[in-house]
Amino acid sequence: MKKVYFLCTGNSCRSQMAEGYAKDIWKDEDVEIRSAGVEMHGLNPKAVQVMGEDNIDISMQESTLIDNDYFADADLIITLCGDAKDRCPMIANQAIHEHWDLPDPAQAKGTEEEVLDVFRSVRDDLKNRIINKKEAGI
Repeated sequence: MKKVYFLCTGNSCRSQMAEGYAKDIWKDEDVEIRSAGVEMHGLNPKAVQVMGEDNIDISMQESTLIDNDYFADADLIITLCGDAKDRCPMIANQAIHEHWDLPDPAQAKGTEEEVLDVFRSVRDDLKNRIINKKEAGI
């Protein structure tokens, strides 16, 4: 079984959305997907909302810290922000590491709709990247 780990700073938005999409996109594959943060900020309700707009329910996911055992066994580690890339533990030799530097939608400013548009943009970017990873064979 392949193990994929999505990491970001607070495990509240980007990594949670990535986990939700990856679990859906790779549901018929022998792949275990998890997400975590270098800190725990709780699951962001706007991330839940915009994922729900695309019929992906992440409402039961929880914000977690990096699990060192899972991290050490992961086949693919994807960091989603510079903070996670800089602060994550040393990546094991067997793991493939990719860095997808995505904006933090939790930091978006503006009207409610403008903020949601940032969440949607990050959501759509994650979905496309994960579909491309599946098509490339992880």
